[in-house]
Formats: sequence, structure tokens, C-alpha cells
Amino acid sequence: MSIRAVIFDMGGVLVRTENRAPRTQLAARLGLTYDELSALVFDSQSAHQAMKGEITTAEHWAAVRKTLGVSKKEFPQVPVDFWGGDALDEDLINYLRDLRPHYKTALLSNAWDDLRQMIEEIWKIDDAFDQILISAEVGLVKPDRLIYERIISDLMVKPAEAVFVDDFLHNVEAAKAAGLEAIHFLGPDQALGDLQSLLVGK
Repeated sequence: MSIRAVIFDMGGVLVRTENRAPRTQLAARLGLTYDELSALVFDSQSAHQAMKGEITTAEHWAAVRKTLGVSKKEFPQVPVDFWGGDALDEDLINYLRDLRPHYKTALLSNAWDDLRQMIEEIWKIDDAFDQILISAEVGLVKPDRLIYERIISDLMVKPAEAVFVDDFLHNVEAAKAAGLEAIHFLGPDQALGDLQSLLVGK
């Protein structure tokens, strides 16, 4: 069955932490390691609630501030420094733009409720996608099988007609279990090579 849809994850794939220094320096100022600070922002209870859309991004950051014990006056700099080393991969975005005349393209991201604004107003990359599915907006989180079924339905393709690219292996395995082709993202060159082989091979 031919591939008709290409689905990419956002964090760790289209946006990656290319420079660890800003987050490392922030963590040190807060008396934490890089991994401890990352866990607080990404893996705390409030982070998972925000990912499911149960609380807002602002409410999650308020919980982070409370845990860190940083004043309201000083805290606005914390998210700025936390994301300071992250970069959007413009080459991958342009690749998806080039695919759109030939394939349906989609974003499938476990993310908070501010991601769509970033995509549309800050990065201005919504034109790269036919569909954008954000966990906080639908209350479903990878690797839940239902979120893969939702994006397939939105794209109006069969599971075997779609390929999904993600940096977390458990999300890749869940996509395969749902019937999709899937690629484990280890780096842009590897992922695009694997993807191109799959598209040509099909």
C-alpha cells in the first residue's frame, strides 16, 4: 500500500535543543542539574496535566515557579532561558512544505496549549501541514492508540498509508502497533534517509 501521509512529531524532531548551555546555566542558578530542571518542566504532574489539556500552560509554569521558589518578578526570565538553546529545524520544515503537493503532511505533538500560537504566530510554519494535532487540544497523549487513530481519521487515510516520525521509541512502537509505518528519529539525516527510502520503496 502506497504512503499518502507523512506525520512528524514536534519537540525533539522539528524543534530540538541544539545548545544545552542556556538550560544548564539556568539549572545551576536554581541549584539543579540540567536533567532535574528538564524533569520538572517536562515530567512533573502539572506538565502531564498541561499535556492533556487539563490545565493551561500558564498554570503549569505557575506550578514550576512555586516548586522552584522563584519570585513572580524574577520568574519570567526562567522560561526564556529554559528554551534559549532550542532551535526550529527550517530544513525539515521546508522538506515538509516540498512534500505537500505530493503527500498529506501532519504534525502530531504531545504539547501544551500554547503550541498552536507558536506554530501560527511566532514560527509561522502552519503552511507546512495539512493537519495539526496537539495533545492538549484533544485530551489524548502519545502513545495512546486513540491519538494515532485520530490523526489518521483527520488525514482521511488508512494506517498503512501513513508514516510517523518521532524521537521517542515508545511512540514509534505504538504507531506501528496502530498499523502505521514509523521511523525512530535519531537525527535529521538518518530520519530523512529512512523516510525517503520508505517513500521511494512504496
